[in-house]
Amino acid sequence: MARSSRRSLFLVVFFLLACGFLGILFAQRTGDQSSITGDSDVKDSLKEFTDVYSIVEQNYAEPVNADKAIYDGAIPGMLHALDPHSNFFDPKSYALMREDQRGKYYGVGMTVGPRNNKVIVIFPFDGTPAYKAGIHPGDVIIAVDGKSTENMSTTDVADMLKGPKGTTVHISISREGVEKPMEFTLVRDEIPRYSVDVHFLIRPGIGYLHISGFNETTDEEVTKALDDFGDLKGLILDLRGNPGGLLSEGVGVADKFLKKGQLIVSHHGRASAEKRYVAQHGNGGKDYPLVVLVNRLTASAAEIVSGAIQDHDRGLIAGEVTFGKGLVQTVYPLSENTGLALTTAHYYTPSGRLIQRDYSNISLYDYYYSRDDVPSTANREVKLTDSGRMVYGGGGITPDVMISPIKTNHFQDTLLQHYAFFNFAKRYVVDYHVTKSFEVDEAVLQDFRKSLDEANIPYTQADWVDNSDWLKSNIKAEIFVDAFGEDEGMKIRAESDPEIVKALDLLPQAKALADNAKRIIAEHNSTAAFNANR
Repeated sequence: MARSSRRSLFLVVFFLLACGFLGILFAQRTGDQSSITGDSDVKDSLKEFTDVYSIVEQNYAEPVNADKAIYDGAIPGMLHALDPHSNFFDPKSYALMREDQRGKYYGVGMTVGPRNNKVIVIFPFDGTPAYKAGIHPGDVIIAVDGKSTENMSTTDVADMLKGPKGTTVHISISREGVEKPMEFTLVRDEIPRYSVDVHFLIRPGIGYLHISGFNETTDEEVTKALDDFGDLKGLILDLRGNPGGLLSEGVGVADKFLKKGQLIVSHHGRASAEKRYVAQHGNGGKDYPLVVLVNRLTASAAEIVSGAIQDHDRGLIAGEVTFGKGLVQTVYPLSENTGLALTTAHYYTPSGRLIQRDYSNISLYDYYYSRDDVPSTANREVKLTDSGRMVYGGGGITPDVMISPIKTNHFQDTLLQHYAFFNFAKRYVVDYHVTKSFEVDEAVLQDFRKSLDEANIPYTQADWVDNSDWLKSNIKAEIFVDAFGEDEGMKIRAESDPEIVKALDLLPQAKALADNAKRIIAEHNSTAAFNANR
């Protein structure tokens, strides 16, 4: 066998033995003798696996890529037979997972993407080496350290830009309106991956805060954002598109909105006793109205936060039914810089809900991508919030107020597919001086219309009239990204987002919900105290 085949085969044997060892360990903790018996089956299976792999490696019609067969086939196949969230990380994906968890990486600090078979700068992050050097959105990266990027993927170029802190990287860039390539030599630095990617006062005294994920810095970032707001009269906490992350950070965020001592989440598994997480600090009496926006991509730690807020009647949950991930993974580092994320427990919201969606007898594709728009509550577990409202287990967090996402129309899809706003903005900021008082007037709209004609993008007058507000919002947002950075562009998008506008309208309802819950809980406590003293 070739060296890579032996290395990969060694890894899968090590992996299976590790799983067998975990089985014995679980059995010793729980007294489950069937797991010990099952370990002998693992040993038998190891021989069968190596025999099968040897036959495949020697006789398959084409040379076998050992890493692909093991990393992409044997190990993931075994784990996905258990549940959709147990996962194996090869060296590259393990490094990326740890990078995401840490909330930082080392590089030059810009997002790149494909445009017209080229790799271009989408935007540089504020304060990073790329930003300070004057690299702009729309710049085409034609070479990195003298190596042409032609036919390279976005991932390949991004990997070349990363490297140890303090090292240099030379980037050749083509910019519209500049005849010769522009050369930049940048020193790589630590680049933070902020999970609070936008926060600002969307109305006087009303904060808006979006959390994109839960990494090692999220708790600290949310604390800073809340401090920046000052004395709030209401808050929109946006967890849409948040896939989750570190449970500990989700607990820390939920702590900021609940009362000290309130249960946030609990979890237990076959090999672990119940562990309960309660608010250690609490919100210090800051009970401003709270609306939490969620959608079908809100998952895991983000569902822990929204579930705790809902179960304690602290705020109003609005949007779509969330993803429904109620499984807890423990990450085990393995050899060869690989790792195993193994489901070791179920978590439960304060009311006792297990929100995990059913994954039996369906494919991974259907589990992740094929779902009912409004799942039925029939046959779902029913629990009660602190004030006695009904909430449902299984199938995610059901919002208190359903908000259907706005679907784009054909005209809008056409503009987005052609990067019409991106291409217009990068030219506009070259030709005009843009200030933060900029608004999209008729002259700007005519310039944009001309750019569509030049790009042969079809539209009708009805398209133009029916989508007027949408056009203005997207033009302004993209121009602000180019002129002032991604943060400013995200603020413009948030101000005109229909779901965020709806959430603002729901703040009085959120206040009424919390006030009513306080009254009911106080009455219950008073009655209980009276009965205890009789």
